[in-house]
Amino acid sequence: MEVYKCRICGDPYLGSSVPSHCPFCGAEAKYIALAGEWREPDDFELSEVSEANLQHALMLENNNSRFYRCSFEVSMDVKLMAMFKALSKVEAEHASVIRKLLGLPKESQEEDTRGRCHAVESENLKEAHDRETKAIVFYAQAAEVAVEPRVKEVLAAFVEIEKTHLELNKKAMEAFPGMFNGPIA
Repeated sequence: MEVYKCRICGDPYLGSSVPSHCPFCGAEAKYIALAGEWREPDDFELSEVSEANLQHALMLENNNSRFYRCSFEVSMDVKLMAMFKALSKVEAEHASVIRKLLGLPKESQEEDTRGRCHAVESENLKEAHDRETKAIVFYAQAAEVAVEPRVKEVLAAFVEIEKTHLELNKKAMEAFPGMFNGPIA
């Protein structure tokens, strides 16, 4: 048994080998190191552009976490419930990472999620597809203009993670033939 640590979220993982993805934030294995071989990055000052992008990212991740939690709460399909619940937790972890980069305290309470999603699963899947696509585009652009190596690394990892969310969503949409018209982009 070894202790590993994710370079993106900083959370420890106990296991006999590096997992394929961080079980907390979804970062790929390349971001996971033995806990003794990695330390938290030193504090650094954010540029105005990075601070603005991280503020937008925090709003995006909080909204996505609430959307997925609502989608979990209204879903009637066991597999979709599990997917939405897991995505809600990962997006909340992303918000936590962003708060840390911004020097903000941890969020203390969950808010009511009623009205944050649709009552129909197919509509939630469509919206999830749109949300993930927008997040990928935003994070790629924000990573490109970031001047801080830590911010660039986190945003690049988020692009990869959100792409896995998009693929997961596409598979979920394909599992419900007849619900969606035309090919899934």
